[in-house]
Amino acid sequence: MLAAYAARTDPDDPLACLELGERPDAAPPEGRPDWSVVDVRAASLNHHDLWSLRGVGLPQDRLPMVLGTDGAGTTADGTEVVIHSVIGETGHGVGPTERRTLLSEAYPGTLAERVAVPTWNLVPKPAELSFEEVACLPTAWLTAYRMLFVAAGARPGDRVLVQGAGGGVATAAVVLGSAAGVEVVVTSRDEGKRERALGLGASLALESGARLPFRVDAVLETVGAATWAHSIRSLRPGGTVVVAGATSGDQPGAELTRVFFTELRVVGVTMGAKADLEALLRFLARTGVRPVVDSTYQLDRVHDAFARLASGEHFGKVVVTPA
Repeated sequence: MLAAYAARTDPDDPLACLELGERPDAAPPEGRPDWSVVDVRAASLNHHDLWSLRGVGLPQDRLPMVLGTDGAGTTADGTEVVIHSVIGETGHGVGPTERRTLLSEAYPGTLAERVAVPTWNLVPKPAELSFEEVACLPTAWLTAYRMLFVAAGARPGDRVLVQGAGGGVATAAVVLGSAAGVEVVVTSRDEGKRERALGLGASLALESGARLPFRVDAVLETVGAATWAHSIRSLRPGGTVVVAGATSGDQPGAELTRVFFTELRVVGVTMGAKADLEALLRFLARTGVRPVVDSTYQLDRVHDAFARLASGEHFGKVVVTPA
């Protein structure tokens, strides 16, 4: 089958390690009948894919590895499904001592014509959403959903700061939060991204690091060192900062004095549970809210798709379809 895979890793030139070619057809691991093969109809890219090409979380003994954590498609009987990409979350389909991983870490990912996953990880696709739309959800949108509504406990009328407008998680948080009645403030160095965030429902868009006119109830943080101090200082006493990434590095000034003195909470999130994905799909189907798709590429143009992601110029999700 045709697939996009990491042939090797390079921390300085990850795109040079991406190859497109024939790989062994997807099949359940030996001795595991509770797996299914999905014909992929759409997949989406995440920064996780770039980190894999850099060698983060992908050791040499697992190469070559088919990339991609997010995807949707059809099973052998024609059922339309979305793939929950956390493997081993509850032990379903894997050994009892196997640690939790994402697709493309221990098992081949979704940037292929077909992918094998534990049957438990398959969630019915709502008829109201396209394959391209649901393929955007399992990483970035699921993470944003869990950050907002589970970790931060955001409610209508709450004020939430989202650092770094334009990325997949940040864009999802703006759309989901505004649809739920949350007052969302975003930051970005890019004026165009700030304007687009306002168009998606953000109430305020500011330059990165700019002082807010009010303190917020929660901050969604995926940037890391470059924005951490600003995040902590933007919170009201007793507020919550939810961390799901550190794209600018993970060695920020800790601001520990402010954390304990104002009794802040720091909560970590890595994607979300299968139940969260099911709830997110229902939310979108009922409200008409849809993921923001930056661009769509066929699999034979996967290098262009990765270049778009790596450029940082995208707004929303970059989607890849097999044909």
